[in-house]
Amino acid sequence: MLRDAVISAVIAFGLFGAMIGLKTEVGVQTIELTPRPYLVLAAVLLVFFGRLALLAWKKSRPTGTPKPGRIAAVAGKASRYLTPVVLVLTITLPFYAERYYVDLGVLVLTYVMLGWGLNIVVGLAGLLDLGYVAFYAVGAYSYALIAQNFGLGFWSCLPLAGILAAFWGVLLGFPVLRLRGDYLAIVTLAFGEIIRVVILNWTSLTGGPNGLSGIPRPTLFGLVFNSSGGEGSFADFFGIEPNISQRGIFLFYVILGLALLTNWVSLRLRRLPLGRAWEALREDEIACRALGIDVTVTKLTAFAMGAGFAGFAGAFFATRQAFISPESFTFIESAIVLAIVVLGGLGSQIGVALAAVVMIGGGELFRDFQEYRMLIFGGALVVMMVVRPRGLVSGRTPSVSLGDKRHISADLMTEGHG
Repeated sequence: MLRDAVISAVIAFGLFGAMIGLKTEVGVQTIELTPRPYLVLAAVLLVFFGRLALLAWKKSRPTGTPKPGRIAAVAGKASRYLTPVVLVLTITLPFYAERYYVDLGVLVLTYVMLGWGLNIVVGLAGLLDLGYVAFYAVGAYSYALIAQNFGLGFWSCLPLAGILAAFWGVLLGFPVLRLRGDYLAIVTLAFGEIIRVVILNWTSLTGGPNGLSGIPRPTLFGLVFNSSGGEGSFADFFGIEPNISQRGIFLFYVILGLALLTNWVSLRLRRLPLGRAWEALREDEIACRALGIDVTVTKLTAFAMGAGFAGFAGAFFATRQAFISPESFTFIESAIVLAIVVLGGLGSQIGVALAAVVMIGGGELFRDFQEYRMLIFGGALVVMMVVRPRGLVSGRTPSVSLGDKRHISADLMTEGHG
């Protein structure tokens, strides 16, 4: 244990020596490097003692085959009662929270929707997709281009954006039908980068690096939201004082409705033969083929459904920002959404929602830490993956069962035998 901890400390010194040991500061004529040896020493000691504590904890854990205990039952009951409480708090958020928290809620719900969409591909079908941001970009640019060139509103363009994104999901699915694992991840990553590069260089259509601005805002049955009021505005129709926060509240309920629609469709699909085919594909593709399931159709429908929901989220992102550019659809967005799905627990709807709140909402709490923010974020993910490698909600409840559904603990599951 001591040798392992020393090796970990040496590796930490090699990583943190330049990352946090040197800070660049702008001088009079040049950039100066300021050494910070105490921070490096603190990081190395933290890794050393953290590794010792982790090894001691693993050594003290009981060995043998775990038995289904009270933790699984408590987790199942907790998720059953936690869901309506979270839903009520979310719906009533604009009534008791400030404008900042409403805007933060819009951002969190956008990632919740993206996480639920990717959960269909990764969590249910077991297909590792690292280019999910491509469908997000397709939805955003589809809405922006259709709205600006054809004069259609948000609600008319929303289904079109989802359909176009689903179409591109099918196009991605065909080349990767025979791929799995790392090869599938590499191809999907390349697809995401191809879409971004095309958007960046097709300046006559997408505006290139300058992006698209002046994207129409959503309306409520033709009523616009603005701070000046006037005829045809929401404030004038209801006879209230115009306020810019009204648009923020409206956008909050729009993305909440889209996220709940995504969740409802996902839960319904899981109980259908298609959803059970996705889960069979995730557990064992060979056994899935032996059962007579059409693997080609199963994979393509998973890509199409996940991409469609990403297209909806992209259209909302475009109408909320009123400006989009290629910088908004980089690989880091795909990595964040994938981290939300993995951290929440593959196949878990409530787990993905909690992970989005922790990662996106919690990230705002550390915004003042500047360069330490990503270190804290990465360290928290490492600790989480060590303590709960299957995510926040790691157990599973069977979608279909012959008798009463019983929560299955993560300790009783292994990949391919869950």
